[in-house]
Amino acid sequence: PGQHETHDFPVLSTGPTPQVDRSTWALNITDLEGSVTRWNWPDLMRAPSEDFTVDIHCVTKWSRLDTTWRGVRVNALLGKLADEAEYALIRCYGGYTTNLPMGDLVDRDAWIAYKYEGTDLKPPHGGPARLVVPHLYLWKSAKWINGIELRRDDQPGFWETHGYHAYGDPWLEQRYAGD
Repeated sequence: PGQHETHDFPVLSTGPTPQVDRSTWALNITDLEGSVTRWNWPDLMRAPSEDFTVDIHCVTKWSRLDTTWRGVRVNALLGKLADEAEYALIRCYGGYTTNLPMGDLVDRDAWIAYKYEGTDLKPPHGGPARLVVPHLYLWKSAKWINGIELRRDDQPGFWETHGYHAYGDPWLEQRYAGD
């Protein structure tokens, strides 16, 4: 509801596009005790990957249907680390953050994607790797991901502290706080 279909992939960002080389890229997963599990690019490439096709929806009211990606399911990276956590704070190169309930990362479809439409994910769209959580508005699918902080409490991210909805369900049109 409230969306229009687009056939391009608009680029929206809060600041400059980080240029992250795969040789230095890392994803740090911080558990509830503060211990860090680090995934580098070769680690990510060894993890079980899959191709997936999803619709994506931007809070600015555009949707793109049947987008194809390749990536690793988030629950494969988190494993048992997620058992006690209720929430996650996603961190990105460039300082961007967003918050998600753990169920949206481990019980639903969510991936760390590194290919889009058959080619390496380009920096303007979050390359070398981004989070893809297709059942929520695209601001929750954080570009340039470099961290997942597991938490017992919910900590709002960048857009959530600037008036966006804490959850962001496009089917309920949860664009802004109070929707």
